[in-house]
Amino acid sequence: MDTKSYLIALDLDGTLLKDDKTISAYNKEIIKKAKEAGHIVCIATGRPFRSSSVYYEELDLSTPIVNFNGAYVHHPKDNNWGTYHTTLDLEVVKEIITVSEKHNLHNVLAEIIDDVYFHYHDEKLLDVFSMGNPNTTIGDLRQNLSEDVTSILIHAAEEDVEKIRTYLSDVHAEVVDHRRWAAPWHVIEIIRAGMNKAIGLQKIASHYNIPQDRIIAFGDEDNDLEMLQYAGHGVAMGNATDEVKNVANKKTKTNEEDGIAYYLKEVLSL
Repeated sequence: MDTKSYLIALDLDGTLLKDDKTISAYNKEIIKKAKEAGHIVCIATGRPFRSSSVYYEELDLSTPIVNFNGAYVHHPKDNNWGTYHTTLDLEVVKEIITVSEKHNLHNVLAEIIDDVYFHYHDEKLLDVFSMGNPNTTIGDLRQNLSEDVTSILIHAAEEDVEKIRTYLSDVHAEVVDHRRWAAPWHVIEIIRAGMNKAIGLQKIASHYNIPQDRIIAFGDEDNDLEMLQYAGHGVAMGNATDEVKNVANKKTKTNEEDGIAYYLKEVLSL
């Protein structure tokens, strides 16, 4: 490993991806140049692998990937690299579903790697989660789930989201971490406590023997906070939340203005 190599970690939605969910030609060109110059590029996303693999292939990556905000880390092209899958206890999941049902609940989804379980039938969400053609099971999760899960998503009425989050913090703080999705979705995402993108990125950095000061991480949302704090270059996108901008030590343009390419070109002299 060249001692001057940087590890570049890319969040997908709102960061690498434009609002239409594509990668711009300029971003692609500069990322390719970064790889040719010996830098290591990886993806760190809240998405499951099935809905991030298309971008992994498009960038022609051969590195490990962080999915589910760190709850699932693996190397798509090297089975010997190791798989880190940190799950939520099934009994806790069942308890959360039972309490959530007392609120104004639209649906609960559970994901086990690339299998998706819906508590209720839901055309709108089925559409959102169909990318990558997961195995989908519909029906009471307490009956249908037989193993610990990677992630749960609770889709509730806007006014009930905070009530459910308060319950999670009061009762399950030891075992779960939860975040709220950005508008327009009133969704609470739950993974195992202590999991975040920085944990996944650390595994990748230590594999390539890259120190923190040579890690460049880009993000825009709450689920990027730990990763941007961990990276030597924690770069907030121009469209990032205020909280992300406050935590980041660097800034760049928005996801619509090739913010990643703009920053890498300058800092790595590409």
